[in-house]
Amino acid sequence: MTKSSLYILVSFIFIIISCKTEKKKEFQINRSKEIAAKNKVHNQLLDIEKEQGWRLLFNGTSLEGWHLFNKPDSTKFSAWEVRDGMIFCNTTDESKVFGDLVTDKVYENYELQFDWQMALRGNGGAFINVQETPEYKATYNTGVEYQILEPEHMDTKTPLKRPGTIWGLAPQLNTVEANPVGQWNTTRIIQQNGKIQFYLNGVLTAQEEINSAVWKNKVANSKFKDAPDFGKATQGKIAFQNWYFESWFRNVKIREL
Repeated sequence: MTKSSLYILVSFIFIIISCKTEKKKEFQINRSKEIAAKNKVHNQLLDIEKEQGWRLLFNGTSLEGWHLFNKPDSTKFSAWEVRDGMIFCNTTDESKVFGDLVTDKVYENYELQFDWQMALRGNGGAFINVQETPEYKATYNTGVEYQILEPEHMDTKTPLKRPGTIWGLAPQLNTVEANPVGQWNTTRIIQQNGKIQFYLNGVLTAQEEINSAVWKNKVANSKFKDAPDFGKATQGKIAFQNWYFESWFRNVKIREL
């Protein structure tokens, strides 16, 4: 092959690679725009919902009303960000500050609802009744966890760790699977006067009464037996867990009872 022929061949290959790279970039940009456009119809309340007392905990554009657990000044440097109208936990960027995202406000009697997705084989959670003071190093020291789990994660085979359960305390009341990667799941949590109910995609998965004899016995025989303040409060902050897996949340809303 002559030098001129080789030059033409190399140039041709370079052009092909460049075109593919540009098309990939264009696809990613268009895909991001598509997701953002779809989410514009989310993170909003219907008039009837407003009349019923619902209000948004996430406005779709900022993390206003939220901060990093026990590190409020580090929130803007954390793994949590708003991306395409969703709360996104970016666990792949090691430069980010690790920690759970908690509400600024304390809640007691309420109905909470949100949509979520997890990365493949992802594991996460949402906490209620979180007490935020320096003596507690993590949200799970005090807060009760609603288990969030992608179907391919190995914990789906462990009854006390299946999606929608009160993590580590009781199996699902009714069997239900979470939707896989790329599909949204809807969580509903009701707490009133210490009585809590967890729902996954419309199915009741957990029901307990905090501080009842049954509840205390479950805690005493669980992994939380040495956590003196776990599961005692009937009011506190709401939190999303940063647990090494990318996660997405939208339509986060609450109605106080």
